[in-house]
Amino acid sequence: MGTALITGASRGIGLAFARRLAADGWRVHGCCRMPEKARALKDVEGDVECHRLDVTNGLHLRALGRELADEPLDLLINNAGIFGPRGGFGRIAYEDWLQVFDVNTLGPMRVAEAFVRHLERAESPKLINLSSRLGSIAENDSSGWHLYRSSKAALNMVTKCMAIDLAPRGVVVAALHPGWVRTDMGGRSAPVVPDDSVDAMLATIDRLGTDDSGGFYASDGEPIPW
Repeated sequence: MGTALITGASRGIGLAFARRLAADGWRVHGCCRMPEKARALKDVEGDVECHRLDVTNGLHLRALGRELADEPLDLLINNAGIFGPRGGFGRIAYEDWLQVFDVNTLGPMRVAEAFVRHLERAESPKLINLSSRLGSIAENDSSGWHLYRSSKAALNMVTKCMAIDLAPRGVVVAALHPGWVRTDMGGRSAPVVPDDSVDAMLATIDRLGTDDSGGFYASDGEPIPW
């Protein structure tokens, strides 16, 4: 077991990660924008701390980095994300597009830069970016959802760059697609519950080695084409 930091940990997939890791004996730093409303996260049994963190806010990141300055991180999960408006060609909300990129693409990079020193203190650190199959260019045969798709395609490139950047520091980096999960974002008709998605992803994360770094994988570890 070890220490994990999870962004977007107050609900959905992030909350499921916090519960499962804490149940397995991990020390968990669960981050969310409004801790005062994160009752479910605060109620998780085990060694769990709830922190205020907006991944678009550099002051939050620096403050949390200082707070955890002496703590190695074995696992960092960049889970925080937003979908944004679903309009396609001819109905693009450009200001919203910038916000989606700020959270989904720039956010994970900010978090990685803020906590890389914590990761490199661990014995076998891993950094996981929660991506989406919708970000696969090769598999896009329906268009639509331009904002979210493009932010996740860009995150995949960021993941590959991170893997190269952090290889000398011993950090394994990967992008994972959690599946179509029944969350506020995924909707009630999604076929996968958060606990099942997290169980599959954690099994995949456990298997990831240096040769897998920089890859894009489904929750079960199957490679997804870029």
